[in-house]
Amino acid sequence: MAKKSPDTMKQIDQAHLVIESGLEKKLKALEKRSFKSLLDQVQAEHTLSWYFMKPKFDEWALRLKLYNNQKRDKDAVGDPIMFTIHQTVLASLYDDRLGVSFGPKEAGDEEVAENLQDLAEYDHEEMDKDMFDYEWDWNASFFGRALAMFINFDRDTLTPIPDAIDPMTWYRDPLATSVHGNRLGRGRMRFGGREIRMTKREMKDAGVYFNLDQLKPDNSDMRSFFDENMRLRAAAAGLSDITRMSNLKGDNQTYRLVEWFTYWNGKMVLCASGNNFKVMVRFTELDYKDWPIVDRTLYPMANSWDGVSIPDLVEDKQRKRSVVQNLSLKSIEAGLYPKYLYDTNRITNRADLNDEGNKYIAVEGNPTGAIQPMERQQIKQEANWILDVLDTAAQRATATPDIQQGINSDVRRTATETNALERKVDTRYSLSAKVFGWSEKRFWRQWYLIYKKHFKVDLDEKVIRISGAMGPKWRPLSRENIIAEVDPDITIESRVLSEAKRYNKLQEFRGFIQVALQDPDVNRRATLRRYGKLIGLKKDEIEMILPPNGHEIKAQDENELLNYDKLAMVDVADDDLVHMEIHNRATDTPAKFAHIKAHNKAMLLKKMKPEMAPAPTPAPQLPGDVTSSPIMGGGDGGGRPMPNGTQ
Repeated sequence: MAKKSPDTMKQIDQAHLVIESGLEKKLKALEKRSFKSLLDQVQAEHTLSWYFMKPKFDEWALRLKLYNNQKRDKDAVGDPIMFTIHQTVLASLYDDRLGVSFGPKEAGDEEVAENLQDLAEYDHEEMDKDMFDYEWDWNASFFGRALAMFINFDRDTLTPIPDAIDPMTWYRDPLATSVHGNRLGRGRMRFGGREIRMTKREMKDAGVYFNLDQLKPDNSDMRSFFDENMRLRAAAAGLSDITRMSNLKGDNQTYRLVEWFTYWNGKMVLCASGNNFKVMVRFTELDYKDWPIVDRTLYPMANSWDGVSIPDLVEDKQRKRSVVQNLSLKSIEAGLYPKYLYDTNRITNRADLNDEGNKYIAVEGNPTGAIQPMERQQIKQEANWILDVLDTAAQRATATPDIQQGINSDVRRTATETNALERKVDTRYSLSAKVFGWSEKRFWRQWYLIYKKHFKVDLDEKVIRISGAMGPKWRPLSRENIIAEVDPDITIESRVLSEAKRYNKLQEFRGFIQVALQDPDVNRRATLRRYGKLIGLKKDEIEMILPPNGHEIKAQDENELLNYDKLAMVDVADDDLVHMEIHNRATDTPAKFAHIKAHNKAMLLKKMKPEMAPAPTPAPQLPGDVTSSPIMGGGDGGGRPMPNGTQ
């Protein structure tokens, strides 16, 4: 790739300086504005949300303590069933990566859709989306619904930045059933926000905060869920309370801010206030149609924000299992170290009894033989029964049988029964994967809108690395390469489901093409490309195996004329099927339609006079056994199908 000239680099640097100067002027103008009515509105909404969410926050705090409680009684045991089931469900959903694909909505946007596909693959690593997805999925499975604010754009790497929101700090609209509601807007969030802590240095680096000189350290508000959340998590981990931060000085002193989304003066805004709603430090009017928040839910309920979470289904089972287990342990210890009764009339010197490890209790009576063990209650079979019942109930509710947890089941099952069980588990998990797909689609839609908003014309250029069949290659992308005239279609599909669908399509395609290839007019190269796609080859791999032939190159050149409504001549030697396939990708112009019509007439003429038609291309030979194809685990290890009957 050619380097930019010094003059071009100088122009870009000057453009960035103009942008930075404009931001500084905007912040100074905001400092002069009065936000008294907005501060009062935010405080009222915050207070309402605080009282509404307080019981939920208290419940979540207890569950986090159950999940990992390092300060429990050291003589007692804690049952890990909540952790086990939560991690099992999380592992399954996290492993099934949801794939995104972009499709053009208008003719001529095919290249933009392909660029977006490559850019999304590249940004997946740049955004650390694997780590973001883990945190996002963890919150969704533990709290029922997880939110991510998606509004920031890193101008150094030209990459959007998703930000997972801690549910234990989020204040929500009591009337909202979801962030965006339905398509009519019913149930949509009117307001909501969170508490955050930032240093002044972090605020300055962000470039969107003002009135920093008016901020004061604040840790006196007892209603701070952020500080309370930190205290509870520290206590569960066996750490000290670190919420009292007033002793910190200088650049590392933090300030508690309330970051809030709401409507003000008829506009959707994002603001942040400090000093207990006394000073505004951030104000941004949002020019999105929806809130720049993506919400993910695991087991949603109709007309409900919270839905159902893993702890909702498992918490009570874990508590009761812990009680039964600890009572059983005490009974076992009593059996190992029994208590005794002895006759004080017959044993007058207590020192004569060696009571190390055991206990003797004096009684005025006649224990047979002067000493006898005290009767105690034995562990009953009901204890094991109730433990099994609680475990089974938790497994059924979450579709996590022993085999899914990686544990050999006590129940002996045949191979057929085991396979049937695994299929049913996959069915339950595939539902959750489909539900996760709702939020994944919103994520990538917002990702595209952030580029549309922040990627500057004639200024920004991003170079992405693409792993191809012939090694990595680098592609520069400017705004016109990734922003379409009409926003593209976005499709989300789980890897497991897409592989299964691809296999089914491959089966159907093979049966169809064996018959279709008997027709001499079939488009054979299109057939081979389709087959390559169905067995999992990438576009560049297919093009390396099937490079464009003369007919395809000629048709692509003709498209450059047809795009501008210029006529292109039809040659009698043209492969009309190939030409029409490629001409369909051109912009809809009168010249395009006329040219395709000419190819139709040429085909008819060649039917009537076969001597004018070019020699037919031999029919491609496809592998005979689909079960030996690479996607089914067969082949020779290099992606080549094995011959029929070969194992």
